[in-house]
Amino acid sequence: MTLSGMSTPLLGLVDTAVMGHLEAAYYLGAVAVGSLVFSFLFWGFGFLRMGVTGLTAQALGAEKPSEVVGTLSRGLVLAVVFGLLLILFQNLIISATLFLIETSENVESNLAVYLDVRILSAPAALLNYVLLGWFLGIQHPRYTLYLLLLVNITNIILDVLFVVVWDWRVEGVAWASVCAEYLGLLLGLYLMGRYLKRRKISWSWRADMAFNRFSGLFRLSANIFIRTLCLIGSFAFFTLQGAKYGEVTLAANAILMNFQTFMAHGLDGFAHAAEALVGKYFGRRDYQRMKQAIVVCSFWSIMIALVFVLFYGLFGDNLIHLLTDITEVQQTAMMYLPWAIAAPLISVWGYLFDGIYIGMSWSAAMRNTMLISTAVFLVVFAITQQWENHGLWFALMVFMLARGVTMGFVFWRKKIA
Repeated sequence: MTLSGMSTPLLGLVDTAVMGHLEAAYYLGAVAVGSLVFSFLFWGFGFLRMGVTGLTAQALGAEKPSEVVGTLSRGLVLAVVFGLLLILFQNLIISATLFLIETSENVESNLAVYLDVRILSAPAALLNYVLLGWFLGIQHPRYTLYLLLLVNITNIILDVLFVVVWDWRVEGVAWASVCAEYLGLLLGLYLMGRYLKRRKISWSWRADMAFNRFSGLFRLSANIFIRTLCLIGSFAFFTLQGAKYGEVTLAANAILMNFQTFMAHGLDGFAHAAEALVGKYFGRRDYQRMKQAIVVCSFWSIMIALVFVLFYGLFGDNLIHLLTDITEVQQTAMMYLPWAIAAPLISVWGYLFDGIYIGMSWSAAMRNTMLISTAVFLVVFAITQQWENHGLWFALMVFMLARGVTMGFVFWRKKIA
């Protein structure tokens, strides 16, 4: 799962690098904001992956194969519906984004091009979310690795081809993502079919699509949606506020947020392992093994966080120079690098508890703790605005810390059997 997760931020690094080596900072700024918009949109539907993982793992632990497949079929239907709705409302999405962002005309024009193309990947991206969640739930992380590697390696190759070779610039980055998502979907459907065929599991669409069968997934999804909306909204707020400090600061923050994303996906490996293992043992009511899984995942999450701190501390300046050769952006990013170095140890707890909570389907607690953490973020930012971009980074770190503290407190209070 760690290998699977690390392939995704590598794509972000390549996107940043191919844009960062063009002649102007506004290309990088446009892709940074555009990527954030789709993170907001797609991660907003992250409940499709998280809800499917938790429910599938619990059904597997309880030895209910019909529910394992039923959870998958309901997730796939929802993904298709939501994906088509995003395409249907693409003009509204683009107009709202351009209305909300306060930046230069160059960034806005390139951003509109990026959004117009990238929205076409919506159905494939959401279907892939469901398949990734289901593969985790059935304890087949290798399938997740295969799918993500294909998507991200294809995306990287097409980035280089479309941007560096064919000079499509922002449009090339967007088309690379669209092509990669649909290719990944084909592989995901093939792996799904192979699993079902080997186990001789048949579909029961009439039973799976009964409205009352959606209730558990809907309830879980609603809480996770609110939680994810707050999380992505906080990162969107961070990017949009950074844009107010100019194109150079926007580009520098985009580079350092790649550090955060890279770290998050590395830590997510053990969070995803916690989802699958905790869900399985929770469904089986084997609380002793569930606690053991939590302890092991916690230990290795902390170890990985320390590795990231050391790596960023030693090689952070080299990474910045690798991602852009624009001197102003390099100097500005170096100024705020210490925040990216400290981030892993501050953020690790939130990612870990996310996995534990999803495994046990504690979606209401995830929602409530995230609402509290988001409120803390906004209050701290309001207090530290005079520090400008340093205040923005400080508020983000407090937000990540608040996530871990509030989730840890709730976990301690629930006293697992």
